[in-house]
Amino acid sequence: MTGQSVDTARRTLAARFKSGAIESAELDARILIGAALGLDLTGVIAAASRLLTADESKRIEEFAQRRLGGEPVARILGVKEFWGLPLKLSAATLVPRPDTETVVELALEMVCAGLPLHHQLRIADLGTGSGAILLALLSELPDAYGFGTDISVAALRTASSNAACLGLAGRAAFIACDYAAALSGPFDLIVSNPPYIRSADIAELSTEVRDHDPLLALDGGPDGLDAYRAIIPQAAALLAPGGTLVVEAGQGQSGQIQGLMTATGLTLDWPVKADLAGVRRAVAGRKLPL
Repeated sequence: MTGQSVDTARRTLAARFKSGAIESAELDARILIGAALGLDLTGVIAAASRLLTADESKRIEEFAQRRLGGEPVARILGVKEFWGLPLKLSAATLVPRPDTETVVELALEMVCAGLPLHHQLRIADLGTGSGAILLALLSELPDAYGFGTDISVAALRTASSNAACLGLAGRAAFIACDYAAALSGPFDLIVSNPPYIRSADIAELSTEVRDHDPLLALDGGPDGLDAYRAIIPQAAALLAPGGTLVVEAGQGQSGQIQGLMTATGLTLDWPVKADLAGVRRAVAGRKLPL
């Protein structure tokens, strides 16, 4: 690519991605060219006629090989935007997905609808990963304080770094444990995006997910519900009266999750919230007030 213009390199890269059956070929090419050159998308357009240096061409080719090998753009860049927040990633964390913003939306709706609060809102995010859900909520709720838990110490380091970079470290604490095992309540709001893929389905996932997201964050056991069987009873015990649990569900799982919630005494007085694809994605249960 040395000696090519920025625009020619972009078009060439997009064509290679299309030939490699990458659906978002044009966008991925623009993003990776921009990252290699240290430019945003507007900057890439403005620099269209500039010729690439040898170092820039080498960097673009390295990015191209990684993307053609199935590595997601977010992994290549080491960062992913979620709820408008730039989040650093690591090998121990999932790439946050737009579907998960549905959990944030439902949690905020329920808070705004009037959780019975007489103190600073206390939030727990079980299996926090990069900290995406917790940090999104804290960014919207300036009086809230949150705890993020994860079994992976490496994931917690990433989440803690994200909290610091976003100026939220003073309202977020991170604890190494299995879901809520090391927490003591009460909490007004508990959220989680647990592993929910059936073990037998892992092999059928896309290369981007199967080969690059941590298995611990994907594998939900034989029926995909193992994590919910652990989380829901823990949450029911830790919620304050009137407090709410909101979890992400896999496709077709919301009804079973609701059944697990009612079995622990949580009430289902809020409808399941669908994501943009129409999948019933965010499920809420509430602990009855005293």
